[in-house]
Amino acid sequence: MADAVYMMPNPMTPNQCVVIDPKKCKGCNLCVDSCHTDVMLPNLEKGKPPIVVYPDECWFCGDCVQACPVKGAITMEFPMNQRVGWKRKDTGEFFRIGMKNPPPPNTRPPEE
Repeated sequence: MADAVYMMPNPMTPNQCVVIDPKKCKGCNLCVDSCHTDVMLPNLEKGKPPIVVYPDECWFCGDCVQACPVKGAITMEFPMNQRVGWKRKDTGEFFRIGMKNPPPPNTRPPEE
């Protein structure tokens, strides 16, 4: 047992880099091949989603999401400080991209 080597994933950081839906993922590992920083490793079980081993090494480039042939099987989870948000002057409401009930689009032309 003393000469055995084990590879264990790092504990997930508060800003989990990617979320893989195991119901949609086919286990093709195209996301693993496209990753520049080797954040994920292929699963040993064929057809299972890859294992996120080094989430803190992610560059948030989105190549893994783009390489995936199944839409929605893998999504990028940006850290809070990198998420785009805006605040409405009138009411002070705060909005961000990806929220469940976004406000209606602004149809007012820009002021000159």
